[in-house]
Amino acid sequence: MHTPEALVRSHVVYNAKFLGITEVEQPKGTDMVCVAVRKLKFQRHIKKSEGQKTPKVELQISIYGVKILDPKTKEMQHNCQLHRMSFCADDKTDKRIFTFICTEPETKKHLCYVFDSEKCAEEITLAIGQAFDLAYKKFLESGGKDVETRKQIGNLQKRIQDLEMENSKLKKKLKELEDQLMDSRCSPERSAGSIQARVTSTDIFDMVPFTPESPITRRLNCNGISSLYLPSKKDRGGDLFGAEPFDPFICGPAVFTPDIQSKLDEMQEGFQMGLTLEGTVFSLDQVDSRC
Repeated sequence: MHTPEALVRSHVVYNAKFLGITEVEQPKGTDMVCVAVRKLKFQRHIKKSEGQKTPKVELQISIYGVKILDPKTKEMQHNCQLHRMSFCADDKTDKRIFTFICTEPETKKHLCYVFDSEKCAEEITLAIGQAFDLAYKKFLESGGKDVETRKQIGNLQKRIQDLEMENSKLKKKLKELEDQLMDSRCSPERSAGSIQARVTSTDIFDMVPFTPESPITRRLNCNGISSLYLPSKKDRGGDLFGAEPFDPFICGPAVFTPDIQSKLDEMQEGFQMGLTLEGTVFSLDQVDSRC
């Protein structure tokens, strides 16, 4: 086991031979990695018979992921982030082969990475598992624990918006019915050509009909002349409960833009899936001899 400081503030380094990458059907499972290991070993034997050597790589493990670099030029070939890792296993028989499954962010494909180390496969597997645990703790400490709460708040906000829209439609329908009722009452009088004094209309329950306020309403002055009235700020933008609509993106101590929020959601989903560490047996026949 490494010290937390080594994985948080820096990284640990291992050297290994890189057998390659192959796609698997599921993000977890011993059967998945066994098939992948045997497939890549077989391909490596063919390349070795053609005179090609197994490439060597440097692994840098930290809470930010597992980086695969060229040991000489330090050029990064792959960067596997921990929250996208779902399964990691090592060979309990020869202590050399280890593998992990990582989900590709763009295509969502599950890719299996296979390595041949010098009798430290188990140590590398444990280092990846330790880095995963530390990364998850750091994620929770830095605000990831609010992601689920923000999701619930977002759902409630959408529900409020739906209710407001439904309420607006009902008000509009009610206004139409009131107008129809008023027209039906006034039509006989209009046909007789008489001029009637305007009185306040009532609904079918003999009550003054409810009319939703518009953004600009009219208010009578003391001299009977109407003037335009602009509602105050606190009177505008209220929801159907009379409260100011809640914005989930400005709540709490942290403010996240939508793109950052989507990354946080992805990280939370990946961390919650967890990383399975497992020891198994990959060497099953003569094809699985040393690469």
